Amino acid sequence: MAKRDAIFPAGEQALYEINRYSPAIRSGDLVFVSGQVGSRPDGTPEPEFERQVQLAFDNLQAVLEAAGCSFEDVVDATTFHTDAAAQFETISAVRLKAIGDPPYPNWTAVGVNWLAGFDFEIKVIARVSARAEAV
Repeated sequence: MAKRDAIFPAGEQALYEINRYSPAIRSGDLVFVSGQVGSRPDGTPEPEFERQVQLAFDNLQAVLEAAGCSFEDVVDATTFHTDAAAQFETISAVRLKAIGDPPYPNWTAVGVNWLAGFDFEIKVIARVSARAEAV
């Protein structure tokens, strides 16, 4: 069996070491990104919700870039919400700014009651584009 091709963004992200997981795994031309939350570099949650969502997308962008991808390469996204009805408008504004123009990736939103102190999490699958592989 081939060894996992783990992807780590530049800089410190304490959550990866604290919880012992890889930010992403590349398999062929697909990148499977672990759930990204709005954590500060020390792993603690950002208390202000809109900023927490923005940090989750910033952390996701850093992982995608480390894999040679961008939001344009995302084909599937799953988000987890502790209070989806109350959070939807804020999340949508940040999401649409990050994801960009259509066609949009698949999207599944799941309501949960616990995210280890966080209120939002996003995980994605991206396809490494031919332009990234040529670099």
